Amino acid sequence: AEPQKAGVSPEAADTLIASARAVYGLTVEGLMCIPPADQDAEPHFAMLRALAERNGLSVLSMGMSGDYEAAIRCGATHVRVGTALFGERNRP
Repeated sequence: AEPQKAGVSPEAADTLIASARAVYGLTVEGLMCIPPADQDAEPHFAMLRALAERNGLSVLSMGMSGDYEAAIRCGATHVRVGTALFGERNRP
């Protein structure tokens, strides 16, 4: 776990997206999530899809080698499957 990479909570996401657009003039195109490793990923992916739909976002980056099928079922437009393609990383 990397606490510095927590992102924004689902409860605050709508406000963040609206502020990014209205206050800063940013174009928000999509969302990304990495569910907790010790939980079923699919509810997290479904929640992200609902959040994207509410905010008119078309890009969903979610799902990795172990859960990409669930992510695709939930509407992922981008998956990260490096381990499936290249194998486990050697970590110190």
